[in-house]
Amino acid sequence: MKQARNLFLGAAAAAFLLSAGACGKAEEKAKGPAEKAGAAIDQAVDKAKDQAGQAMEKAGDAMKEAGDKLRK
Repeated sequence: MKQARNLFLGAAAAAFLLSAGACGKAEEKAKGPAEKAGAAIDQAVDKAKDQAGQAMEKAGDAMKEAGDKLRK
């Protein structure tokens, strides 16, 4: 009787692990249009932020050079 219970618990645990593993993969593949659009917006914002940072650095350097020229 104890052996049958252990076998049942082992089979139930294996079934749970296999089904839980399969659920996560299905959710990744089944992204809806809103989730895809959100991911695209996130990427665009990150790219714009990087480009703006570079532009701000260039502008800061130009302002520093202009200030140095005025001091001379």
